[in-house]
Amino acid sequence: MPFKSLLNRLLEDIPGALGAVIIDWEGEAVDQVARINDYEIKVVGAHSGIILNLLREALSRIESGNLEEVIIRTGENKTLIAPLTEDYLLVLLLGPQAIAARAAYKARRCVYDLRHEFEFD
Repeated sequence: MPFKSLLNRLLEDIPGALGAVIIDWEGEAVDQVARINDYEIKVVGAHSGIILNLLREALSRIESGNLEEVIIRTGENKTLIAPLTEDYLLVLLLGPQAIAARAAYKARRCVYDLRHEFEFD
């Protein structure tokens, strides 16, 4: 199943989801789907990659294990960041009405499917 169809299904399954993007190690979008401007979801994705790398560094210093996901809540939105491989990550942007717990559950299932796709690339 191609990346875009998995991302589309993720957005369809989460009321209030604004966009999802797969980001590579350089902060570039590999594929994305969005209900907002494509540029905006790519910018959120690139910055999320920076956040993920900083958190990975900090966690490795305290030998905390592998980072599985991060949810950032702001006054308006929520951002879920989940590593796919060492070099790729999934970023899901949620609007204020989206339920973060439901989104995290659906995102975990999408991450599992995306990781399976990466095994064949």
